[in-house]
Amino acid sequence: MAVKVLVVDDSSFFRRRVSEILEKDAGIEVIDFAVNGQEAVEKASKLRPDVITMDVEMPVLDGISAVKKIMQSNPTPILMFSSLTREGASATLDALDAGAVDFLPKKFEDIARNSEDATRALQTKVKEIGRKRVSRFTRPMTSPKPATPASPAAKPAPSSLRSTSTVSQPDRSFQRATPETTTQRSFKASGKSYKVVAIGTSTGGPVALQTILTQLPANFPHPILLIQHMPAAFTPAFAQRLNSLCKIKVKEAEQGDKLMPGVAYLAPGGKQMMVESRGGSKSLKVFEDDSPRITYKPCVDVTFASTAKAYSGDVLAIVLTGMGADGRDGSRMLKQVGATIWAQDEKTCVVYGMPQAVTAAGLSSESLALQDVALRINKELGIA
Repeated sequence: MAVKVLVVDDSSFFRRRVSEILEKDAGIEVIDFAVNGQEAVEKASKLRPDVITMDVEMPVLDGISAVKKIMQSNPTPILMFSSLTREGASATLDALDAGAVDFLPKKFEDIARNSEDATRALQTKVKEIGRKRVSRFTRPMTSPKPATPASPAAKPAPSSLRSTSTVSQPDRSFQRATPETTTQRSFKASGKSYKVVAIGTSTGGPVALQTILTQLPANFPHPILLIQHMPAAFTPAFAQRLNSLCKIKVKEAEQGDKLMPGVAYLAPGGKQMMVESRGGSKSLKVFEDDSPRITYKPCVDVTFASTAKAYSGDVLAIVLTGMGADGRDGSRMLKQVGATIWAQDEKTCVVYGMPQAVTAAGLSSESLALQDVALRINKELGIA
């Protein structure tokens, strides 16, 4: 069965281009177009597409507002198209916060090195997210922490939390739970000691990382390494947003950063992030990578491999939702030196690619629902 797509954009040229690219794949059918957000809301209700591609800036009703209305009335996997600018990054993160599952650059040349790869990337992403059931785990929104310095206790409570469930065929059911009605498992610490936590993710990762990091306490005892597949224009805004919502500190990683407890370091888009040992301290190496052999920049495998070398078995590594198998080889290297590997479970992944690769290889010792990951981390580290 073909994935049915509603293409939403106020540019007739872009609507036509997206349609032509998608319909080159026999597994995708563009069923209609919408020229503004309000029309998208109406057609989402009437046509019940499997996927909606959505522009951010449109007349009548903008893309972010349209996403909110669609997710309230007819939950549908939504793929945003965004400009690679500071403003575009902020708007796209707002759209993800509103319920969109992923995004792509609006300029196709920014997706991949050549048009064939860009075409394949768009088609693959639409098919992957088009067979997922949309579900949301939410908490009331809170205001970001103030820009002026404040004590850890003064930082605000976590913001909205979301996870996405999956099934093999499209399912339009929608579930909304509160923390009080969401069942959480009871966990027991293994007794193992750690010195660093490393988390790798891709499609669905921004919401997954927000879900986890906003539940970690200000006195978190170790540094955290975050590897999210994301364009260079987006990682500064994403790090800033996470920092405004979390009790821990979150920053975009920089060359020479010394790893400190209670700080999460987000790998910059378009670059690689590695851990180096210098004397008794650990620091970050952030660098441009022109190697054609490495698809992802940043790459989970690269960071995980360097973490295995720097910390040996004193690593808790977690692989979250994402397409492909990035993280599997790095997890294997970590496992060989005695590190602990966990993976997100299939039910709560937007795309069960990266966690599945790790789990299928026998590298993960636990498969966790997204809403349980932070609880499990805190329990394992003795801070729950």
